[in-house]
Amino acid sequence: MAFKMIKNQRFLSCSEARLQDIQELRFLGCQKSKGFFSIIKEDKKTKARIGIIETKKGPIETPFFMPVATKMSVKFLTSEDLKTMPVSAVISNTFVLHLNPGEKLIKKMGGIGKFMNYNGINATDSGGFQMYSDKIYEKSNDKGVFFKNPSSNERIFITPEKDMEIQLDINSDIAMCLDEMPSVKGDRKKITEAVRKTVLWAERCKIHHDKLQKKLPKEKRQLLWGIIQGGLFTDLREKCAKKMVKMDFDGYSIGGLALGEPKNEEYRIVKFTRKFIPKNKPVYLMGVGSPDEIVEAVSQGVDMFDSRFPTQNARHGTIFTSEGKLRIKQLRYFEDKKPLDKNCNCFVCKNYSRSFIRYQLKNQETVGMRLCTYHNIFYLQNLMRQCKEEIRKGTFNSFKKKIMKLYS
Repeated sequence: MAFKMIKNQRFLSCSEARLQDIQELRFLGCQKSKGFFSIIKEDKKTKARIGIIETKKGPIETPFFMPVATKMSVKFLTSEDLKTMPVSAVISNTFVLHLNPGEKLIKKMGGIGKFMNYNGINATDSGGFQMYSDKIYEKSNDKGVFFKNPSSNERIFITPEKDMEIQLDINSDIAMCLDEMPSVKGDRKKITEAVRKTVLWAERCKIHHDKLQKKLPKEKRQLLWGIIQGGLFTDLREKCAKKMVKMDFDGYSIGGLALGEPKNEEYRIVKFTRKFIPKNKPVYLMGVGSPDEIVEAVSQGVDMFDSRFPTQNARHGTIFTSEGKLRIKQLRYFEDKKPLDKNCNCFVCKNYSRSFIRYQLKNQETVGMRLCTYHNIFYLQNLMRQCKEEIRKGTFNSFKKKIMKLYS
């Protein structure tokens, strides 16, 4: 079953977006909260909601999906490509940028947004995800984390304080605390220790981050999210969530999921963890980029998402469409003149056939990877806009069921 695609929209400048958001708040008769996050619409049948996060660069409407721009670019896409979709936020990796080109250069070039010529919202992950890689991660202790530079084998020690300094120098709009991300399938002892360190480091991140920004007016400050770990153990998730909430972060991330566990387990933990996070704080589910997982999490009141899943899938020939997944490398598309998705109005679907894109990917041409990547990210941006439209209309639950059926 197909769902309606929303026509492409011009990327709004921060000032234009702020004006549009304020007008919408007035239209809906909602009152802005005293903080930086306002809920402007809630679904009656689920916990899905639309909100506005005020950042130092401007406002952004939730829920939204952030393509992964690890090295300040989404693979095979330019910042101009992101503007045409439009993509309202991206996320980059603090540790990777610290290694190369270094936060000093990024700061000298005016910060991450200016350097990559992107006027949307820039978020940065702390580098905790690198603890999942044996090629980069060595060990950690209460003071911080030992990484190694994969190109030089240099040993690098990152403390929570150092991590905050790097992210402030990068000048992202939303930063993440340094956390220890255990394997979701790890044993209880290891995950318990990871939760302990995550909480310990979060407190140090918060203190140092506040100290470094205390002279700035609130509207000029970088926002900071605390990360909730705990694997698939509900008691550990509850313990971590409650301690994070006591520290009063600007927002909260649910980490350590979408790493190979069954989807029903992921959904169970998201639903359980979400109830410990205050309603007036934005919630970010890390590493989730599959359409069915996104709409399920939106129904639980999650506001932000990121994942390399859609871009990796695109490069390997798995395409998101309004009729479900399309495996473009299959032989049946050899002479197919149709676009990737007949209901999509991205430039790829307007100009290229399945046959041509299949040929490009089969021959490992970067043009094919670029076209598929653009389409998948465009699809997810439309999916997020459609979620908001359905929440406004009060029909989100039925929309969610359609997407779950298509992608489950």
